[in-house]
Amino acid sequence: MKTTIATLGLMLIGMTTVSLADTLVLTNGRRIQGELTGVYGREIEFEERTGSNRRLMRVPRTDIARIEFDEAGSPPFGQNGAGGGIPRGMREREIMVTAREPWTDTGIDVRAGQMLYFSGSGEVRWGPNRRDAVAGERNSPRNYLRPMPGQPAAALIGRIGEQDSPFIIGDQVGPFRARSSGRLYLGVNDDVFTDNSGAFRVTIFY
Repeated sequence: MKTTIATLGLMLIGMTTVSLADTLVLTNGRRIQGELTGVYGREIEFEERTGSNRRLMRVPRTDIARIEFDEAGSPPFGQNGAGGGIPRGMREREIMVTAREPWTDTGIDVRAGQMLYFSGSGEVRWGPNRRDAVAGERNSPRNYLRPMPGQPAAALIGRIGEQDSPFIIGDQVGPFRARSSGRLYLGVNDDVFTDNSGAFRVTIFY
């Protein structure tokens, strides 16, 4: 089922969301298939996909008529290959974790011992010919400049508060037990962010 958002402004109220198999409809009538990967002020970042070809583009919001999100292809939460499931009745929030920032504030305050679950999708580009999904780079070498030196580069990671040590999320659903109380942040396990692009779409269950 497709959900049509008449204006991009409506999409930006509250937390920004990103969907797979998106259709960008421009004011000139052109329709572009691909994936919305970022929202940056007066522009959006959209990856056009035509067959096996991919092209990253920046589009001014004034040129956008609407964005259609096709959620039919999204995997059920808790079934992304990591095993396990997510208990019913949990609160959930979907955010975009951009690859250009070390940490993204989720707006969620957690308490020590609280169980957290995650469902992530999308991919980030973090260097020449380097692009990975939430699990990060396979056979990634240790890099002591990254937040988690022994974990895969570009993997989805988390942190609670300003002082807590980060923890690896990757493609694991959970449960993750909060080690301390504080604000939950999500990030990308990288040490240089200026050459990055793309984002992870992450749903947090808490």
